[in-house]
Amino acid sequence: MKKITLSIVLLLSGIAFAQIPSGYYNTATGTGYTLKTNLRKIIDNQNDGIPSEHISTDQGYSGLYTTYLTSDKDFYYENDGSLLDMYTENPTGAECFFTYGTNQDDGTGGTAECQKYNREHIIPQSVFGSATPMYSDAHFVTPSDKYVNAQRGDLPFGVVSTATNTYSNGSKKGNNLNSGYSAGYSSAVFEPIDEFKGDVARMILYFGTRYETQVASWSFPMFNGTSDQVFNNTFLNILLKWHMIDPVSQREIDRNNAIYARQNNRNPYIDHPEYVCQIYPTQCSALAASSFALNEAIKIFPNPTNTNEININTNEIIYNLELYTINGQLIKSVSNPVFTNNTYTLSNLTSGFYLFKVYSDNGIAIKKILVN
Repeated sequence: MKKITLSIVLLLSGIAFAQIPSGYYNTATGTGYTLKTNLRKIIDNQNDGIPSEHISTDQGYSGLYTTYLTSDKDFYYENDGSLLDMYTENPTGAECFFTYGTNQDDGTGGTAECQKYNREHIIPQSVFGSATPMYSDAHFVTPSDKYVNAQRGDLPFGVVSTATNTYSNGSKKGNNLNSGYSAGYSSAVFEPIDEFKGDVARMILYFGTRYETQVASWSFPMFNGTSDQVFNNTFLNILLKWHMIDPVSQREIDRNNAIYARQNNRNPYIDHPEYVCQIYPTQCSALAASSFALNEAIKIFPNPTNTNEININTNEIIYNLELYTINGQLIKSVSNPVFTNNTYTLSNLTSGFYLFKVYSDNGIAIKKILVN
């Protein structure tokens, strides 16, 4: 599981990753929607007359399976070269095992998890009428368990309040939590596990940038009918929050490089995560402020502790607690913890340094804990 970053400052720093072609982002100038438009010119399939022009190419829908041979193999969790599916990948436990070719969708199966894999459009193909090049753009069309893909259908991504369906790795669907950073929408959504929330957010942000000139005409609950902000306030906040709490991983970097080798374009929000908040500075600032306020509203004591237990005290409504090792391994998760006098006790902790995530209606707080 990827390392949790404690400071948004690290996320917003201008760190560029290896294998970005020289000069690729030289014309990524300006801020706000000007920057987004300049990024679109870099990654689209038009000759925009810019220096170091890299015109993207469409490898076709069947070509996605060829792309996946280099873009979506598991060298990060089980490290066995099997297909990496965000809907069934379990970073800490048993999961589906798909062998490329052998388990590929052939029109049969898909009545339960782990039978077949196919191609999942993170933005549903029904939104853009299955038109190209969107239909076969690997930056947001990913390999997926066929059954879970069908279960998600054309639902938007969001924060599930009470799950109606939960899948093998913890992905789930249900009505959106209409409060906190996800306030403003209460219909059904699909929620990936924490490990892939940032991945999904950056895929969707890529889509809004790459197809900026067309997206205003497409109807989808996440969109607001414009080519500038693209996303309505609720879903923009969700995407930005997920981008912040789940930073770019090595898996995303490698996937970006592999797709570039095939399509000749890149996801700029993987190469330069800081671009996101340069485009949406007001929304990012508000979310950062709410995260700070939430951290202040949650007290952990004693910390350090010598008793192998800690107490969490808050007036916030908490719906999940997660404890991670400093290396990012999830070791304990408590859903809907019952607080007594605004306090919950987490016991039987072994000695070590931990990161503690607290999920509330108002967002997610991250705390450092030392158990002596």
